[in-house]
Amino acid sequence: MWMRFAIIIFLSLVIVGCALPPESVRAFRAGEHLVRQNESLYSISFRYGVQWQELAAWNGIRPPYTIYAGQRIRVTPPTGAAPVARAPSQPTPQRPQQTAQRDRQPAATPAPAARPAPAPSTPYRGNVSWQWPTQGQVIRGFPSEGSAARRGIGIAGQPGQPVRAAAEGEVVYSGSGLVGYGRLIIIKHDARYLSAYAHNEKILVNEGDRVSAGQEIALLGDTGTDRHMLHFEIREDGRPVDPLRFLPRR
Repeated sequence: MWMRFAIIIFLSLVIVGCALPPESVRAFRAGEHLVRQNESLYSISFRYGVQWQELAAWNGIRPPYTIYAGQRIRVTPPTGAAPVARAPSQPTPQRPQQTAQRDRQPAATPAPAARPAPAPSTPYRGNVSWQWPTQGQVIRGFPSEGSAARRGIGIAGQPGQPVRAAAEGEVVYSGSGLVGYGRLIIIKHDARYLSAYAHNEKILVNEGDRVSAGQEIALLGDTGTDRHMLHFEIREDGRPVDPLRFLPRR
């Protein structure tokens, strides 16, 4: 009787073990991240405070940097890995209509000898010219109160008021997969700078969209927090920096 019972238990364990996919029984190692649905290389780099170029290099991920749900990727450098070279910021491409307007200028008009320096009220970092993402009072300074991983500023506002892109760029994340951020948008401005817009009531853009500075990208809300506000971050080479150093004074 005892032997029969032992055989039944053994066969049950074998059946359960065979039913599990290989990834589910593989030990989860420190320094790894299990990719979830709707995550991107940019959102994962944002979560861990590293450059997206580093994640790509550490995991052998090549353009267009596609990752898959269930994939395990390294979020810390492998032993002996050389530091990823910091990419220089690239100037924002000039829009065709701007070029056309300049081409229509009279030939007698001399071109300026040098580009004028930016106005002091408009900080200029890495060829990215920043503007405020929404109207309202700054109620949380840098670093934000709460989680140490969320470094930015909090701007109070009214439900549904416009949230705008702080600079031209590409939407690289649009969703609610990062805990504590609610409905979140991340915009890549160049090889070094990202900006993030959290707690939105409604997102108006999709991943892959090109947006211009000042374009409405969301409606202000309170998702993932206890009041209506915009949590705004700027990341430089994957590290959070104080947005007030970049935004115009007001």
